[in-house]
Amino acid sequence: MTPEEFKEHLAKQGIHLTDDQMAQFATYLAMLVEWNEKINLTAITEPHEVYLKHFYDSLTLAFSNDFHEQPHTLCDVGSGAGFPSIPLKIVFPKLRVAIVDSLNKRINFLTLLIDALGLTDVSVYHSRAEDFGQQPDFREQFDFVTARAVARLNVLTELCLPLVKKDGLFLAMKAAKSEEELYEAKKAIHLLGGKLIGETDVTLPISGDQRFIISIQKAAGTPKKYPRKPGLPNKKPLV
Repeated sequence: MTPEEFKEHLAKQGIHLTDDQMAQFATYLAMLVEWNEKINLTAITEPHEVYLKHFYDSLTLAFSNDFHEQPHTLCDVGSGAGFPSIPLKIVFPKLRVAIVDSLNKRINFLTLLIDALGLTDVSVYHSRAEDFGQQPDFREQFDFVTARAVARLNVLTELCLPLVKKDGLFLAMKAAKSEEELYEAKKAIHLLGGKLIGETDVTLPISGDQRFIISIQKAAGTPKKYPRKPGLPNKKPLV
């Protein structure tokens, strides 16, 4: 996907990018490639692939969720190189973003990236998600919490749902559809105060790759014991 195709395909979804926003994405790409030579940020560095599989893919969240209206808050758990939160912030500048990642090298990259892109109202936190979700300043404070990660849904639910405010949404981005994964996450979703709203299928242009966005609404408060201590959600998932 070329930058021009990126702009054209987003326009078909009602997302119209300015020249300044296109310049921000070009800067993002350049910094991603430069820093990836120093630290492992992503296996995808070819420009056409970055525009499709990182930038466009991140923005698929906006196809079925409205980030326009009020200055919503969004927390990106395990953001890595800033996906999906930084592309969303570029396109929706009123969005207030918190990024959580456990690796300090990635936090350093994100801090410099945010400054280079001229973004405001973006905070980065060097923390394990389990610890972050127990902090009163962040617990049940966000309109949207998202994770674009390889962990199974029952694990992601424990890491993310405690951060979602009442009636807010946890949006899990998945590369593959799995009825088994949804089934095994039922207990965790219910236990942590969530309600499964639905699953949105997205087809990436050009490649035809499938993506799946699972939407879980916060229906009730999360019991204080969750998330459990670092490592436990992965070692002993809620099933």
